[in-house]
Amino acid sequence: MATVTRTVQAPPDRVFAVLSDGWSYSDWVVGTSHIRDVEDSWPRPGSQLHHKAGPWPFSLHDSSTVLECVPGRELKIRAGLWPLGEAVVDILLEPASGGGTRVVMHEDFESGPLLWVRNKINDLLLHQRNVEALRRLADIAEAQHDHR
Repeated sequence: MATVTRTVQAPPDRVFAVLSDGWSYSDWVVGTSHIRDVEDSWPRPGSQLHHKAGPWPFSLHDSSTVLECVPGRELKIRAGLWPLGEAVVDILLEPASGGGTRVVMHEDFESGPLLWVRNKINDLLLHQRNVEALRRLADIAEAQHDHR
């Protein structure tokens, strides 16, 4: 499992607004190259966004499904990348000093070949990927916060 934490200089509702915009996922989720569709009900539980991951011509089309959503506090998603497998990503938001947000992202493989080959190297790569994802998420939330 990979767990990454970052403090974002924007309030939780601003960070959650970025998470609630399914069309922004290719801007901050490392490896997602294109969002093909986002259901109107996103991010309610059961709603999906449909994405493309990886470089052409090897890109994979799949969907991610919201498992849990507490506006301004938590978003848990089952991220699909078949035939490689699925992961559960849990993003928690906590108020931080100075009006910021402490973002904690937990990601763990749930099924498929990625689960079967889990090892320290894969966990390290997943960790580094998510460090970059939270850096990008922070950039978006902080830039939007600055323009309000």
